[in-house]
Amino acid sequence: MHLAAVLRAADFSRQRVLEVGCGEGRLTWGIAPLAASLLAVDPSPEDVNTARASGPSELRHKVRFQVARADEVEIEPQSVDLVFFSWSL
Repeated sequence: MHLAAVLRAADFSRQRVLEVGCGEGRLTWGIAPLAASLLAVDPSPEDVNTARASGPSELRHKVRFQVARADEVEIEPQSVDLVFFSWSL
């Protein structure tokens, strides 16, 4: 239900997405089929490892994971179209 609500709230189609607080990737892998690319970050190395391992191989080229807090993420200006926070605040 949470993924369905998120997909109704924003248009991820062909967007370069930054997901802050990806956790174990539950929403990451639901958004990935729509997005052009997705950078998913979380401060927990364990959660990032779980998220990385849980995704389907056909989507792995679109998704990059990084262990970081929101204030530590370094991205190029204008390199993302949409920033997504879920359970992160």
